[in-house]
Amino acid sequence: MIRLHNMQTRPGSKHRTKRLGCGESSGHGKTSGKGHKGQKARSGGSLRLGFEGGQMPLIRRLPKRGFNNAAFHKNYSIVNLTDLNSFKEGTVVNEQLLRDANLIRGQGAGLKILGDGELKHALTIEADKVSGSAREKIEKAGGSVTLREKIAQGPRVADEPAPAPGASEAEATATPKEKAAAKKPAGKKKTAAKKAAPKKKSAEKK
Repeated sequence: MIRLHNMQTRPGSKHRTKRLGCGESSGHGKTSGKGHKGQKARSGGSLRLGFEGGQMPLIRRLPKRGFNNAAFHKNYSIVNLTDLNSFKEGTVVNEQLLRDANLIRGQGAGLKILGDGELKHALTIEADKVSGSAREKIEKAGGSVTLREKIAQGPRVADEPAPAPGASEAEATATPKEKAAAKKPAGKKKTAAKKAAPKKKSAEKK
């Protein structure tokens, strides 16, 4: 049976300190295991991971394939229900109020409410995301949740002007190419009389 007086560490979990520069017989004397000269023999002469002396490193030589969604990942500022009990009943809780109370810091993609803990009184919460358990507990306490609307504007949508109030439905839904074709003036058609005039002049010269 293991008692306090006979407890031992697992074999191999503790090592004797490697003593350097204590004579050749120790095996780590003279150069202390660093070899003769060179960058790695100097103090602070460690190389970064993947450095290959200046040649193109392996990570850059290998082809890159596939898609990684990490560049589009959004980090939300997280607040739990236990943190919201400090506000009075009926308070409208939004991101700005939480920042003033130092409950969230830094720049995030928005505010997300999680359901850790219990809400003691009714609050009106404005957030970008709310977990299912958090919404259930907020509504059970008599509060409400409002999700902030995100305006998704692409480059074309933002640049296009709004349709005129008297414009028809066909004009409002027309594509930019159709609008340009409609604005382009029609080419003037030459009449038969004008076409025949140059022929007469050429006949008189002959």
